[in-house]
Order: sequence, then C-alpha cells, then structure tokens
Amino acid sequence: MKRASIKDIARIAGVSVATVSYVLNKKEGSRISDATKDKILEVSKSINYIPNKIAKSLKMSKSKLIGLIVADISNDFYSNIARNIEDEAMKLGYTLLIGSCDENPEKFKKLTELFSEQQVDGMIVAPVVDSDEAINKLIAEEYPIVTIDRYLKNISLPGVMINNAEISAHVCDQLTVKKFDEIIYVGYDTELPHLLDRQEGFEKRIKKSGITVKKVLISLQRITEEVNEKLNGNIDLKKRTAIYFSSNKLGIAGLRYLNDHQIRVPEQVSVIAFDETEAYHLFPTDISFVQQPLIDMAKESVKLLDNQINNYKPAGERVTLQAKYMERNSVQ
Repeated sequence: MKRASIKDIARIAGVSVATVSYVLNKKEGSRISDATKDKILEVSKSINYIPNKIAKSLKMSKSKLIGLIVADISNDFYSNIARNIEDEAMKLGYTLLIGSCDENPEKFKKLTELFSEQQVDGMIVAPVVDSDEAINKLIAEEYPIVTIDRYLKNISLPGVMINNAEISAHVCDQLTVKKFDEIIYVGYDTELPHLLDRQEGFEKRIKKSGITVKKVLISLQRITEEVNEKLNGNIDLKKRTAIYFSSNKLGIAGLRYLNDHQIRVPEQVSVIAFDETEAYHLFPTDISFVQQPLIDMAKESVKLLDNQINNYKPAGERVTLQAKYMERNSVQ
C-alpha cells in the first residue's frame, strides 16, 4: 500500500502543502486558523500519516531552490530578467525554477502551488491582475516572496520596480520640446498599477504642453490585432506626429503596423518605445527607447529574497530603480 504523504493531506483538507508542513512541523508564528490546524491534524490521523524522518530532516535545512514566476517568458524583458536572476541566484548557491503564467491568474496560482510542493525556499513573482488571492495565501503561510517589475496596491511586499511615472514624464518632456502637433500614447487597458503609473506620469506632464494627445489603449490579450485596428485612421500624416509605445510588445506591434503601411520613421512619424528588444534592430531606423536596469533589478530581487529566506519579515522595502531614456534616430 502506498504510504500516505503530506500531499495527500493537503488534497483532502483543501489546503496547500506548505500549510500542512507548517502545522505538522509545529512552526511558530504562522497565521493559520485553529480550524484549519484541526482539520489538517484530523485528516493526517484518518489516513494514518507517518512522518518520513529523513525527508523531514532534509526539509529542516534549505532546499536551495527558488521560484520565478513571470507574466510572459516570450517577452524579451522577462526572458532577459530571468537570465540575470538565474546568474545572481547561482552566486548564492540557489537553483532557479521558472514558470510563465501568460497573464493568467489561475495559471499564476497553480505555479505558486507547484513551487510550494517543490519546497522552494522562496519566490520572485511578477503579479498579474487578480493574483491577490494566491499571493495573500503565501503571505498567510509566511512564505518568502518578492515582487519584480510589478506590484499590487493593497499588498505590502518587498519588491523591485522602476520609476515608471517619472520616466514616462521624462519621455513626455523629450517629445514636447520637439514641438509636435500631436502625440499618440499607446498603452494598455489594464488595472496593473505599474502600467497605470506609466500612463499617469505621461498624462500629468503632457497637460501642461498644450499639444493634442490621442490615447490608444490595448488589451493584454490581443496586442497585435488591436494595435492594427486602433492605429488605423488615427495617424494624421499632415501633422508632425510622435507615438509613444509604453511597452516593448506594443512597440513591436506598432512598428510592424508602420512598416506594413509604408509610414516612414522619423520622416513622417517619430517613435519612442518602452524597453529594449532585439526586434528594434530589425527596423530600418534606430528606435529611441526606455532602458530598464535589468542587471540591477535581478541583483536587488535576489538579495531581497535571500534576506526574506534567512530572516522573514511580513512586509519589506520596495526598491525603486532608475530607468534611462536612450534617444536614437526615430525622433526628430
């Protein structure tokens, strides 16, 4: 007969493996209700669970595994940040497990549960919309967790991000001094705070310029299609126009649209895009872009997580790093 495991207890009790581990190992300070504790103990008794002393002794030391959950590993930003985090983690003796949730909160939740079952020492995550429940569950279990690139407004966690509002305001300044007739802001229709910060920073600054602004918002699920649909007819080639694409994926989709419609950059339209990506180098013109400090973001996130693993605190500092505007030939 197969020996009962803590996974069996977790499945029957309807809780995570980490919660079962906390209760059975009698860890102090965890915010797990008495009702949940009683249920776990009752289930463990009913299935005749016998602790594996060897496994337990191994668990008392660290696994030296950490998890990274990104929003979309196909995005150059996240693939590069993953590479840098892996390098930094290895310096501290950690092995990195990587999962991509594709902006899907249910997949995000399943990845947190999978990493918990793999007994990772902690997780670095890029939260997605409606991932609050999964993150709050980890916090309740006092699981070391650090955010990167993104944050959630109502959850206090240590994390690393960039100065989104300030760098977008700076981009706005670079465009307004060129005296364009019209500026098109291409952003996302989203609730993610870091993207809203990016939009708000631009909007607050542009109000003072007197320049006409068109705001085009795209869903995260249909980027290429909606960029084509919403830019079509929105670019007045009789005016001096600039377009600010507030992410690299928007930038790539937008440049493809301009190329397909034979709109010349910068002769007919000036362009700035967020984030650096190899795809920009395939375009005939060097594209101006916002450069995020990927290496520093990786270093800070791994350092914060290592601190949480070795000295857990329910809340921690949020480190804000400075992005840079890199002007190229796409703006004139």
